[in-house]
Amino acid sequence: MNFVVAPEAYDRFMGRYSIPLALVFVDFAGVAAGQRILDVGCGPGALTAVLVDRVGAQAVAAVDPSEPFVAAVQARHPGVRAQCASAEALPFEGGEFDAALAQLVVHFMDDPVAGLREMARVTRPGGAIAACVWDHGPDGRGPLSPFWDAAREIDPRLEGESSRAGTRRGHLAELFVEAGIRTADVGTVAVNVPFSGFEEWWEPFLLGVGAVGGFVGRLLPERRAELRARCQARLPSGAFTVSATAWAVRGAGG
Repeated sequence: MNFVVAPEAYDRFMGRYSIPLALVFVDFAGVAAGQRILDVGCGPGALTAVLVDRVGAQAVAAVDPSEPFVAAVQARHPGVRAQCASAEALPFEGGEFDAALAQLVVHFMDDPVAGLREMARVTRPGGAIAACVWDHGPDGRGPLSPFWDAAREIDPRLEGESSRAGTRRGHLAELFVEAGIRTADVGTVAVNVPFSGFEEWWEPFLLGVGAVGGFVGRLLPERRAELRARCQARLPSGAFTVSATAWAVRGAGG
């Protein structure tokens, strides 16, 4: 899994979806002016940017294990406390934040339950702990579903991201319960992302980002061409819109 990549590569790959998703997710989490917010697994700052607009840079802290991503957040959002750290070992005092949010991160945590417990630890009693994860389950509705469906036609043994934590119906809520977090709201958040055509959709898959980039990078040229053709056959010709849905859970600290 590679997230030690140029922030611009991630922006082109997942930022197309994660930036509009952040607008919906902060509303789901109940973020409001005057709160102190932690962005867990901030990446290059899609959610961070929305939080800064909502509560101000001085009220936002952000962590990510990828040094290039943290450097990008520091450059893009002066005033945000951004530092390298994992979700499982957050460098903050207990009850320091009014809310802790993890957008598209839980399924990449080494220990999701430990990560959620840490989010709860640093959130004040009654504060919000919220997470969302793309629907990568069977008949998934995530933005990468057409890609993984095509990839499994080439290699039926391929799981893609369907086995990762929180990606199937109900599992994210189960992780919250296992972490000892009282769930207040369980649902979905979704975005619609327009593309001018197939090439605009396909090109970011070649940038080496995440599990998708690793899979494409390992393919021989002829297999990569086959994958491209299978993906193209699954998508409309001309301009089209990708509808992407993520599972979302909000719990209460304390």
